[in-house]
Amino acid sequence: MIEKPADTEQKIEKILAERWSGRAYDPALAVTEEQIIAICEAARWAPSCFGDEPWRYIVWNRYQDEVSWQKAVDCLVPGNQAWAKNSPVLIVAASVPTFSHNNAANRWSGYDTGAASVSLCLQASAMGLMSHQMGGFDSDKLKATFAIPADINLWSMIAIGHPAALDTLTEQELERELKARERRPLATQFYSSDWNIPLN
Repeated sequence: MIEKPADTEQKIEKILAERWSGRAYDPALAVTEEQIIAICEAARWAPSCFGDEPWRYIVWNRYQDEVSWQKAVDCLVPGNQAWAKNSPVLIVAASVPTFSHNNAANRWSGYDTGAASVSLCLQASAMGLMSHQMGGFDSDKLKATFAIPADINLWSMIAIGHPAALDTLTEQELERELKARERRPLATQFYSSDWNIPLN
């Protein structure tokens, strides 16, 4: 696995700087059940509005149920299938749209599920695993294939696995893998006291 730590304007924690979304997965190395439970436990302890925990995750493990895992792979767009087929674990991040205590609409469910998913990915990084969140999947096909209720929101598919040598990637994938990590300057997105006043 290549290392691509973020070039930050201010020093941040190592685990945050080193987490990135690689595409080169080793299909021959399983993610253990203990590791899967650990990343799920990390997501479980994320903050949420009213402590409602609106997130729901389906985990597909090729080493436990290859048929279901393949059905999940088939729900990805072709560009993601090309490399994600090597990740032994796929996870969908979903959420319930209403609060459990009063059945009112929970407009924070996506925000909370995103927080839980970041916790999941950081835990994976801490254990030497790689994660890659994807928006490129067929939501309707996923719901139909796995009997997911119509009102459930599907936010992301997440590939989890062990990093592999870069020669497992196509030329186009390799180009994206080696591309420098970039972010907009902090002052363009973080404001001080009023809208569009850069944070110094």
